[in-house]
Parts: sequence; C-alpha cells; structure tokens
Amino acid sequence: MAKEKIVKSNTVSNEHGASMDRIVSLCKSRGLVYPSSEIYGGLSATWDYGPLGVELKNNIQEAWWKEMVRRHDNIVGLDAAIMMHPRTWEASGHVENFSDPLVDCKKCKTRFREDHLQEKWTEKNITDGSCPECGGELTEARQFNLMFTTHMGSVVDSGSLIYLRPETAQGIFVNFKNVVDTSRVKIPFGIAQVGKAFRNEITTKNFIFRTCEFEQMEMQYFVKPGTDEEAFEEWKAKRMAWYVERLGIKPDRLRFHEHDHKELAHYAKVAFDIEYEYPFGWQELEGIHSRTDYDLKRHGEFSGKEINYLDPVDNTRFIPYVIETSAGLTRSVLVALMDAYHEEKIGIDKNGKDDIRTVLHLHPDIAPVKVAVLPLVKKDGLAELAQKLEKKLREDLATFYDQGGAIGRRYRRMDEVGTPFCVTIDYDTKEDHTVTLRFRDSMEQIRIPMEGLADRIRKEIRSYKRI
Repeated sequence: MAKEKIVKSNTVSNEHGASMDRIVSLCKSRGLVYPSSEIYGGLSATWDYGPLGVELKNNIQEAWWKEMVRRHDNIVGLDAAIMMHPRTWEASGHVENFSDPLVDCKKCKTRFREDHLQEKWTEKNITDGSCPECGGELTEARQFNLMFTTHMGSVVDSGSLIYLRPETAQGIFVNFKNVVDTSRVKIPFGIAQVGKAFRNEITTKNFIFRTCEFEQMEMQYFVKPGTDEEAFEEWKAKRMAWYVERLGIKPDRLRFHEHDHKELAHYAKVAFDIEYEYPFGWQELEGIHSRTDYDLKRHGEFSGKEINYLDPVDNTRFIPYVIETSAGLTRSVLVALMDAYHEEKIGIDKNGKDDIRTVLHLHPDIAPVKVAVLPLVKKDGLAELAQKLEKKLREDLATFYDQGGAIGRRYRRMDEVGTPFCVTIDYDTKEDHTVTLRFRDSMEQIRIPMEGLADRIRKEIRSYKRI
C-alpha cells in the first residue's frame, strides 16, 4: 500500500463576508436558485431551485429529519395535504386573526405593513410619517388576511372556497387522534412534518428570505400539562445546538429573541425565535412556541369530536399541551449559503494582483456535491480511469465529474459550490493506483491509495470541523 504524501498549501485568508448581491449572483450563475418563470419576466417573490440548489435543500431537509425523527424513538413523521377542510382555519384562528395592517402610498402606490413603517422611517430619518419611498401621503391602515384562497369543485361559489395552508402545523393537529390510535405513541411524543406553506405577504424581499411560497420543517411535541415549561427549555437548547453542530453555522451569528406581548401569536403562551444575523439585520430563522392546548381544544370544539389523550399510567384523560419547533427550510438554505460564503485571499496572481477565491465552507453533510473526480488531462487513458472511479463513488456519495480546463480552475469551480473534496487522477495513478485527495477548506492535498477512497471520505465527513 502506498504511503500518504502531504503537500500543504500556504493559504492566506482575507474574508470579506457575503452581501445579498453576491449570494444572488452566485446562486444564479452556479445553478442554485433561479428566478421563477424567468423567460416570461419572472413572478415576484417566487424562485426555482436548480440542480445544485435542490440538492442543498434536500440535504438540509434530510439532516433535519434525521435529527428530529430518526434520532428520537418518540417522534414520528407525517405528510398532510396542503388543502384542508375550510373549517380547519376557522378553528385554528387564521380566518379571524391571520392578518397584517396594510398601508398604501397614494402617490407611488407602494404597499407597507403598518407595523414595519417605524423601522423604515428611522432608517431614512423621516419624522413626518410620509411614504418611506417617495414622501407621499399614506392611506389609513386596513387589515389584510394573508391566506391564499382558491375553489374546489366545478362551481365557483362561497361553498367551494378553500385555502392554501399558511402553515403545516394544523395538518399535525387534525391527525393527532389518528397518530395516537395507529402508532402506539405515548406522552411525551412528537409529530414531525416537512412541507410547503403559502402566505400572501404584503411585502416580499431579500431573495428567498420572505416569499409567498415556502417550505417549513415543523415538529409538534405533545406533553402533559404542567411539564410544558421544562420541555420548552429542552427544545430551545436542542434546536439552537442543531444549527451549530449539525449545519455548522457560526454561533456568534445566532441568538434567541423572546416575543413580547405585542408579538405573541394568538395561540402562544411564550415564544422565542432563533435569529440569524443576515446582511439586512437580525431576523427569524426558526420559532419555538408553547402553544398550550389551544389547537387541540379548538379542533375538538369545531369538529364535535373528542380529542384528548388517555394516560395508561393513571387512566386519566387530558388535552396535551404542545411545544412547537417551526423552522423555515428555504430560509435555512439562505442561512447556510450566507454563513458559508467567503472570498479569501490566497496569494498574488501573475499580474501582481490579489488572488481571490470564492468558496462555500458548507458542512459536508449538506454540500450539494460531496466529491469531484478530475482527470489531470483528458488523454492517455486518464479520463477513462477517472470516469470509472466516479461511477464507483457515486453509489455512496454525491459526485461530479469535470475534465474541462486547467486543474486549478476546476478546483476553484468546485470551491465555489462548496464541494468539500476533490480527487485528481494523474499519471502516477496508472502506476501505483494512488490519487490526490484535496480538501476544500484548507486546500491541503494528500496522496492516498485509490482502494478505500470512499471509506476515507466518509471518515472525513464524520469528523469534519469547520476551520
């Protein structure tokens, strides 16, 4: 077996951070996120995930599902329908309460949420209460329900009205009894779900941060009344740790924000947000809410069905309290990209200018491509040897094959999309069956045997720590 030979790089780091413009440009050029319906001029605040973007999104979803469902023996999964009986949303309080105060500018016609105006006025040093965009006169506020409506059936009338769900939680609550009866779960237990939700937002902005169509990763944890405060603190800690330990997000860019009485949702006893420091300020990434027994009690009242839990220990019945963890999947994609994005000075180029590489320091678990296989040149059988290796590796790992251009340029392309490992096939490979394994973060290169390469990469992924 060939001995490993170490070839170290002399990386000089000069990190500039990520602006929204840089992230948007990278996403479009590298196949992460595209404007939806772009050939028709696009549709406001809607986005399509490209070949690499859908891999990143799926990997984050898979990491969340593994953490929330597979690592817990008392949490089960669910996939409820997007369209639900309209009485669902009356019971949940969304028909009555799910609205924002809407204000229009009479001059430029721009719309604002009234509760966001003060922030905009402060930003632009406006003191007279005029339009933050043009200085025009604003209308009186009126309530604007955020739910999208549609119709089911052949006749469009009031009886056919239904809603696109504004959250995934209600699908869990209306299936509470089904899950208890069929899964033999016992309090405390959770039900997890990933799915799309729709909100007719007054203002959408900041790329994929706030959109009308988005995906949520939610878990509702059912507990005995009186134990909810302890469970709430437990899940607060667990969810913060997941972003740091599993997604590799920098802890100094995360914080908790407690909702005051003005911010609390109508169903919440207490609520905290996990916030991330985006380029546009601290904003929500995930919400952790104590929903008490509000939802199960309301659905019992509106459906006329008895919704409770029989405790097998003391044979008592009660309506469980609920601790909710509600994370944005699409928002998690944005955070992963922003937190991983760096422009690093690694030396001086041939023209005497700074040599800057763009790199995504994504955790290997969520990287769209785990390993790129690159022949040094296309001739002399190296391409065929590299293709054979790539096909073998793809059985276990997400791979990419690239034989176009100088090897350094190919490394940079892989760095830009966050590929943690590159494997280069060269003339020595034909002689001693070894390859060069390159590490994205440090740019270190080692020579290792081709046999056992997949095992080595998996080991590196398991032991990964961001530098």
